[in-house]
Amino acid sequence: MRIIAGSARGRSFDAPAGRDTRPTLDRIKEAIFGSIQFQVPGATVLDLFSGSGNMGLEALSRGAAKAICVDASPACAALIRKNGEKLGLSEGLQVMNTDFRAALSAMQAQGQRVDIVFLDPPYASGLAAAAVEILFTERLLDRDGVVIVEHAWDQPPELGEGPWIVSRVKKYGICGVTTLNWREQE
Repeated sequence: MRIIAGSARGRSFDAPAGRDTRPTLDRIKEAIFGSIQFQVPGATVLDLFSGSGNMGLEALSRGAAKAICVDASPACAALIRKNGEKLGLSEGLQVMNTDFRAALSAMQAQGQRVDIVFLDPPYASGLAAAAVEILFTERLLDRDGVVIVEHAWDQPPELGEGPWIVSRVKKYGICGVTTLNWREQE
């Protein structure tokens, strides 16, 4: 795995061992960051179900002020810290080794808001919809913020109605990427 652009461009980092995590492919990562390139500098980014820290570290390399990487696996959390150090991106990196619900609850209690959220949970878990619900209803996402959900193309998150809108859906082979924003208030 490698950083595509920014201060750590071209530098490689480690992925978790085994098949429990599924790192975002470079072409998908490039497309995602191309769609939000002007929102990244100075942003606070949340990378839920972070695995290696791939998306949060890419955001830091591209000028994000802070990346909060959340993963329930102690091995993944340790790897994210190691990758941050290896890439020289530790200063803006916060790693939370906990369940996503506990992380979002702690952020809500602290009044913390984020500008960009990357969600890449296990595809068939239904956790993307649960995370979206919490992010929007607890107002953890800044009003101009964006949530980007990576999912299997044939298993999009079942979102239902809420204060969000689906602003974009893209297909990359068997992978889909759904982008959500706040619904405009009338």
